[in-house]
Amino acid sequence: MTDPRPYHLLRYRMPSHQDVNMSLTSAASYGTLLGVQVFQTFIGGVIAFRVLPRPQFSTLQTSIFPVYFTLQSALPVVVALTSSKGGQLNGISGLLAPENRFGTLLPLATAAVSGLINQVILRPLTVRTMNERKHQETRDGKKSYDPAPHSKEMMALNKKFGRLHGLSSLINMVSLAATIYYGAVLSKRLS
Repeated sequence: MTDPRPYHLLRYRMPSHQDVNMSLTSAASYGTLLGVQVFQTFIGGVIAFRVLPRPQFSTLQTSIFPVYFTLQSALPVVVALTSSKGGQLNGISGLLAPENRFGTLLPLATAAVSGLINQVILRPLTVRTMNERKHQETRDGKKSYDPAPHSKEMMALNKKFGRLHGLSSLINMVSLAATIYYGAVLSKRLS
């Protein structure tokens, strides 16, 4: 029996419940990813730095970053696997299609890999450097952020920490830019 509804004339396919659920998952995951990145980068981290004493700020960020980088790594994967185009779920083969490589795959892979680099490589190096600075503070009898002069060891550790922090911040901004770029591509698809 043929479907009496004229959808075949409009070349429109009614989305299945699975398609709708996947689209909702993709939209919610993208919104969460962008919101978390913007909040941590421009609001939460900045306010915490301004109002908390340095040791408490350090403890807070050390506790937040594992969760933040995990979300920054995992959510782009969820968005990619649940993204759809024209009511059709992209899936892995759709992501690899030439028309999706630069608009979907590249920005989402960039965001995910950026989060992984921060989580797996830079965060452990930064935490190790922070611990080394704490030990050096004990040896020097002076905090790493106190006014100069500092020992040569502390100056080297402060420089190392500054480089790691700067690189981590740069990679975070790359991830945020990739997320925003994907949002712009997505909004064009929805228009």
